[in-house]
This record gives sequence, C-alpha cells and structure tokens, in this order.
Amino acid sequence: MRERWTVETAAAWQGAQPWPMGCNFTPSTAINQLEMWQAESFDLPTIERELGLAASAGMNVARVYLHDLLWGDDPAGLLARVDTLLAAADARRIRVMPVLFDSCWRPDPALGPQPRPIDGVHNSGWVQAPGPAALADPAQHPRLRAYVAGVIGHFARDPRIIAWDIWNEPDNGAEVSSCDPDELAAKAALVLPLLREAFAWARAVSPMQPLTSALWLGDWSSRDRLTPLQRAQLDESDIVSFHNYGDADDFARRIAWLRAFGRPILCSEFMARPAGSTFQSILPIARAEGVGAICWGLVRGKTQTHLPWVAWADKGYGGVGEPWFHDIFEVDGAAHDPAEVEFLRLITALDDRAPYWPIVAVGETGSAVEPGTDRAAA
Repeated sequence: MRERWTVETAAAWQGAQPWPMGCNFTPSTAINQLEMWQAESFDLPTIERELGLAASAGMNVARVYLHDLLWGDDPAGLLARVDTLLAAADARRIRVMPVLFDSCWRPDPALGPQPRPIDGVHNSGWVQAPGPAALADPAQHPRLRAYVAGVIGHFARDPRIIAWDIWNEPDNGAEVSSCDPDELAAKAALVLPLLREAFAWARAVSPMQPLTSALWLGDWSSRDRLTPLQRAQLDESDIVSFHNYGDADDFARRIAWLRAFGRPILCSEFMARPAGSTFQSILPIARAEGVGAICWGLVRGKTQTHLPWVAWADKGYGGVGEPWFHDIFEVDGAAHDPAEVEFLRLITALDDRAPYWPIVAVGETGSAVEPGTDRAAA
C-alpha cells in the first residue's frame, strides 16, 4: 500500500507531462454510465469515431465514468471493455481519467435497459454510484471495496490512465436541489467515511497514477471555510482537482485559492457557455496557470447536455437554441461552433512536448523513486 504522494512527487508528475486538456466523455448513444459500459450497449464504433473528434480538436485527456453495479454483474467483462476503450483512446493519443463513484443525478441505478431521454431535460438518465440504498448499507461496502480494488488494481501500472477520480462531487445529489439541511447532513455523514475508505482501497493496490476528488461548492479561500467532506477530499488527493462553471474571473479566483494547498491543479469539469464559461474565456487562464482543463461533454447525444441545467434554464441561462450549454460536436461530426474548435487546435498546438510523458514511479512512502517507461517511445 502506498501513501499519499508527497508534494515533490506530485510536482514531478506535473512537470513531466504536457498540459492536460480534454473532455468528459460519454458516447452519444449512451444516456448514462450503465448504458455506456454494459455488454449489450457498449458501442465501440461510436466510441472510436467520437474519440477521433476529440483528438481532432487537440484533446489529450478523456474523463469517463464507471459504475459499481457493472463490477458486480460482470467484472471480467467490465475490465475487458475498459481495456478496449483505453486502446481506442491510446490510438488517438488520448489518456483516460476514470471516475469510480458519483453522487450526481438519479438515485435509482439499475442494470439492464436504461430509460429513454426525457425531452428537453439535461442529463435526464444519469445515475448515482453507488445509489443511496447501497451508500447507507454497510453490508454492501465489501462489494464496493472489491470494485475499487479490482478496477484500479487491474490498471494500476497502465500508462494509458492519467489519473483516478475516486468520487465525483460527493456533496451533490437530490439533497442539493432540495436545500434541505437535514438531508444534506445525513448524506455527508454517509459519504465522508466511505470516501476515506475508497481512497484507502485505491492506495492498497499501489497505483502509479495520482488519485483525486474534485471540490465544487462553496468558498475555498482558507481551510477553515471548507466542509469536513471537502477537507477530506483535499487531504486524500495526490493532486488537487475542482469543478467550475463560472466566468473567467471566478475561475481565476478559485485557482488562486487552491494554490495555497501546494499541489498540481486540474479542473475536471468546466464550460457553461451562456454563463460565460467558454473555451475562449477559460483555457487561456488555465494554460497560463499550468492548470489542466477538462470540459463537460463532446458530442450532442442521449445525455442532452447541450441543454442547460433545469434550474439555469428557469433563470434564463440558455435553452434549446443558441448557444449550447455543453458539448462541441453534432453526431455527424459537425462542430457546433467551428471557430471554437479552431481555437482548441491552436491553443493545444502551443505545447511542443509529446502527448505521452514519463511515468513517475511511486514508492511505499508516496515519494518518487524512478521514472518509468515513456510510452511515446515504445
């Protein structure tokens, strides 16, 4: 079992790679994580075609969501399909950031055929992982441990993985929209110990890639302003990650706050065009600050994330017209905004380092011990 990376190891990891820029990727034919990965609906031709679009825009990272139910149903099949996606990404010089758990959207995940999209609704079929019932049931935690250890352990030395995102927005869920303080407190009380356990399960298999979980709510300007859950996210993460759907000023302010924690910074979700979070406004700041940047969405599809969040639509932050909220391409490969895609190509072309970088090997103490193999030269 390795420890949390030292600051020096994290800095070495960052210094050895090009600027990470990419997208959160779900193929346009999948409404959620389950439809993306189940054997019956795993759509390799679409995955290959759409990752090709990402590469054509200069992207070198794809963040993808897994789900614990997939492991319980068919662990060998899940690992094989993840390997297939990694190969497709690798062929396009894209590294992958898998997400293990997620507290967002619907609380009722179930295997099998997934629902049809609800007309006009952003991410109408996305599901939490684990669902609240599993989160609250200690008897299910051993299977969650097997899932984390099984997936990360299998790919722990795989240079096609850029990082592991242990838990997406652990303080999100239906309770956030209801604003019920009792429900929020109850959810946090369940998530906090399991979040810490999940990081420990991941470290037990000694992955060479960094672990992280992104902040997204509130004021991070000092440690005493963080919630207990946010402090745990930062204390467990090898690199600092965050989400931001604000304008350029808000994005820059949050980077300044996170500098105090002394680790590489990655924004693993951004872009809400009607609110001022655009490639042209955000990426020059991220580039200048050395902050990785991963937008939400790639191809307009069953997730319907080109539409705004319902609450934002009610406030006038865009609708079914222009501009799209997220996403970049139509299913046929046409860019929603050709000038935007050209901007992406230009800003990524500034980096003369290869899209693959030396792996920093990590010892039991969390310190760098030797550089690994440069996959670009293999």
